[in-house]
Order: sequence, then structure tokens, then C-alpha cells
Amino acid sequence: MSITYYTADYIATGKGEVLKQGAVGISPQGVVTQILSSADSIPKDRVKLNGILTPGLINAHCHLELSHLKGVIPKETGLVDFLLSVTKLKSSDNKEQEKAAIAADKAMYKKGIQVVGDHVNTSITEDIKKSSPIHYHTFVEVIGLKDDEIQEKIDIAKDIEFYFEEGKTSITPHAFYSCSKELIRNFKNHVGEDNILSIHNQESDEENKLFRYKKGDFLRFYKEIGFDVNKFRANSKNSFQTALPLLPNNEKTLFVHNTFTALADISLLERLGKTGFFCFCPNANLYIEGTIPNVPVLHYGNQKIVLGTDSLASNDDLCLVSEMRAIQQRYPEITFKDLISWATTNGAEFFGLDSELGSLEIGKRPGLVLLKNMSDLAFTDDSTSERVV
Repeated sequence: MSITYYTADYIATGKGEVLKQGAVGISPQGVVTQILSSADSIPKDRVKLNGILTPGLINAHCHLELSHLKGVIPKETGLVDFLLSVTKLKSSDNKEQEKAAIAADKAMYKKGIQVVGDHVNTSITEDIKKSSPIHYHTFVEVIGLKDDEIQEKIDIAKDIEFYFEEGKTSITPHAFYSCSKELIRNFKNHVGEDNILSIHNQESDEENKLFRYKKGDFLRFYKEIGFDVNKFRANSKNSFQTALPLLPNNEKTLFVHNTFTALADISLLERLGKTGFFCFCPNANLYIEGTIPNVPVLHYGNQKIVLGTDSLASNDDLCLVSEMRAIQQRYPEITFKDLISWATTNGAEFFGLDSELGSLEIGKRPGLVLLKNMSDLAFTDDSTSERVV
């Protein structure tokens, strides 16, 4: 069996270890056979690369089916106007959607993305995922504000779920502002137990204003979509604090965006004993709201953090290097080792793939990615990623 050895300026294993001028041995099947430090005897016949080698990256949150909306929606409109724009601009041209989604899938793979957590409302990406080398977990969104429509909405989601691979698909509430309390409270009765969830959370402060005071821009959103605002009840708690106790206790949940998540929210999660991962998509937050989450609150609160790109409707590129750079620019105290762990190991753990992916360890097949145009262990404006294996 012929082993190929790859060397670079640094090797980031994804497990918090960064080796200077080491080497990774990869089999023809993509299996890691050796991790060598500079002190080890590295074979002379090796592939020399400039940059940092990492495991394949994990994009924990995406909307592939919205790829045709790249550059269509103006920036910094606020979440409500963004949501209304997406609703109005959803294409009836399946070929247009599919062509854009295929291009996005190929671009992500070239950039070294190994796993994608992808939200859908249709089955348009079915064939793309079947043929893609990327491992997709598909989250079928349920949006249901009217209690008398809950079963209908669940049935629609189950019909869509049928098109995607069993074991790699979950039905999930879309967001706390788009699902009734009754739907969230009885969710497990409709879709079963042991379902991993991915929920848009506190992406805008308008969401918290709605739940606390029944005020803000979401009242306009409800009016626009034809929902009777009189049926909504505020309770002086934000959306996370209102809905979290209603979620199933034994289901692993990914909270996405968290732009306005606070320390009190984390404390509640811990008190209730629930399993939560938090996904940051900073470039999407900048695109829509012109702001970025308070990353240190969750990081220093010892929460499991992963990274996502959101969609091309809300981002210029589906690139995890851009997401890591955005966080580093705003919060330089967040280390390179932390960012790489979020983009690799933690994502693999959330999706239950950590026995095979997410870190450079002997026996795993995590893929191999080169980070280029770095300044030592810091991202620059020119930093990019490309797939090696």
C-alpha cells in the first residue's frame, strides 16, 4: 500500500494540537496512517505545501436551495425584510435553483468542506446530495404558527423527508418565531424521539422584543404573512427562554446564529440539563443585520461551538475560512486552535461523525485541507482553503 506524506508549515489536527513542519501520512483510500512531528523521521518522498494542513471542514448550517439568490437581496435590511424577500423571491424555476445549488456544492467541496448541515423546504437538492462527495445531513424545516395546521405542516415535512437519505435527515422547527408553542411542545410526539434538531435562534433582537413585549418588527412580519397577531402572547422572557423548556430533553439541538444570545440563556440551558450546540454564521449576520454575535460569551461559557455559512442569499461565499476570519477580526482573543476545532472536531461531534471525521487521527478518513495565505496562525484578507484529499 502506497502512503503519501504531506508536509506544510503547520499541521492543525483539530484536537487543539498544532504541529510545526510535521507530516501526515494518507493511504490511497484517504485514511490517516501517520501523524509525524518535525522531530520524527519524515520520508524524503513527500508532498511539500505552503500553509496549514487541517482536517476536512464542517459547515454546520447552510441553505443550498437558496443559492440562486446570491447577490439578489440587499445587505443590512434587517431580518424581517430579509425573510419577506426570501419568501417573495423563491423561484418557481427548478432548473435555475438546481444549477445554482450544483455550483455551490462543487465550490464547497473544492474549498475542503467535508460535511454540511443543510436546511430545506423542498426536495430540489435530492439528486445533488446523492451524487455529491460531501456528507450532507438534511434538516427539513417545519414552519407552523397556527395550531390547527400543525399536523398538516408535519405531514408536508415528512413527505419532503422521504426524498433524502434515511439516517441523514431530520425534521426540525425552523425558528421560535415561526413555530407555535404548541408545535414545539408536542414536536417529539409528531416526529419521534432521538431526532437531532437545528433551530434558528435569536438572529435579530426583534425576535427577543416580540417574545418579551409583543413589540417590534416581527409584528409587521406576522401581518405580512397573514398571521393574526392577537393570537401571540408575550411573557417578559426572550424567545430562547420561552421555548427552551418546551424542547424535548433527549434530543441534541443546534442553535443557529445566536446573534443576541446572552449569558442568562446559557445558564438556563445548563439548569435544564439540555444538550445544546451553538452555531455561528458571522458573515450572514453582518449581511442581514450588520452585526456579529458576542462570541466570547458562549466560548468562555464552555459551550460547544460550531461554524456555518448560511446561504448565498445572505452571504457572498460559502467559505468557512471567511467565517473564521470574521470572528478573528472582531475577537482577536479567540485563538486559531479554537476556530479550527469549531470548524472540524465540534461539527463532527454534533453530527455523530467523530469516529471517522473531524480530526487528523490514525484510522480516520477526515479529508485534508490546506489553508493558504496565512500569517503564521492568523487569517489574512487573502486567506483561502483548498482540498488536498
